[in-house]
Amino acid sequence: MKKILAALLAVSLCVLPARAAVTGAPEVSAGSALLMEKETGQILYEENSHDRLEPASVTKVMTLLLVMEAIDGGALSLEDTVQVSARAASMGGSQVYLKEGETMTVHDLLKAVAVASGNDAAVALAEHVAGSESAFVERMNQRASELGMADTTFLNCTGLPAPGHLTSAHDIAVMSRELILNHPKIREYTTIWMDSLRDGAFQLANTNKLIRFYDGATGLKTGFTAAAGYCISATAERDGMELIAVIMKSETKDTRNATAKSMLDFGFANYTVLDVKPAQALAPVKVLLGEQEWVQPVLSGGGRLLVEKAQVNQVETAVSLCPDVEAPVEAGQKLGELTVTIGGEVRQTLDLVAAQPVARLTVPGIFKSLLERFFLAR
Repeated sequence: MKKILAALLAVSLCVLPARAAVTGAPEVSAGSALLMEKETGQILYEENSHDRLEPASVTKVMTLLLVMEAIDGGALSLEDTVQVSARAASMGGSQVYLKEGETMTVHDLLKAVAVASGNDAAVALAEHVAGSESAFVERMNQRASELGMADTTFLNCTGLPAPGHLTSAHDIAVMSRELILNHPKIREYTTIWMDSLRDGAFQLANTNKLIRFYDGATGLKTGFTAAAGYCISATAERDGMELIAVIMKSETKDTRNATAKSMLDFGFANYTVLDVKPAQALAPVKVLLGEQEWVQPVLSGGGRLLVEKAQVNQVETAVSLCPDVEAPVEAGQKLGELTVTIGGEVRQTLDLVAAQPVARLTVPGIFKSLLERFFLAR
């Protein structure tokens, strides 16, 4: 087993342990808060993160997720035309003033939800996707369950006040991560600062002011009601690392935005994400009774590891490969492991697998191989 100093990374979903190297704790003015790194899902900071609170329009992160899943899954197109129902047109709160019978494309309705937080647009999309808002809400809760959002109960797709409509900063981060990690096209909407609908007749301005005033901001969704307070799921990316800062029940819009900035600054100042890959070429593994004599090991899928910037030079790897393997060998069959440690602590173990299949020799093949070896040895 050989240790190689390298800057490597691996996927982990645990909370990073507190370390003296991390400095400058964020200034948080909110009832609940959480900071998460997108690719690894690691939590960098949390405060009352499982308190069940009203999310207001941050609810629409799940609405956007289900719509994007329908689009990316082929069940829905951005060019599809949606006819607005009387119920969708009747939504109060933030809206783009849809009229009953009005038609609008999915593309424009997504803009209305992501930029202006339109409740009417959210209901119009929900009805188009699932047939009714209630059916869509069932899907929201099912998806929340699949994602492990144990603190969440959705009663509508908008976040308008409803007794029992609750979630947590943790769960908001989880659904936000699912959206931005697997549906990056949503950025085309969440990064819009100003736009318009109805051929320029109706102006849109993003409710998330961080889009304009925070370096690297990529979205995601704000929310406010008198009961919920000021909420946000704010995403930003710098140097290849994207963070999710969730703030719930902040007293003012300014304290919400300041807290989001402080948490994001804390994450970018103290952490970085590095690629996992062997520091040198892996030696092939001998195949017994195979049609090929050797098989090449490769890292299974690759990965990314979140590390404290102060510990980058403490990253070490160790490669362990089996001396040989008997055919048949399947592509992806495990041949060994790559262990990543930081400061002597094992952070992740990744499989090293066969890059290609190797068939087993037949009886005639074995005989032919023996003859070739016999004559080569002479």
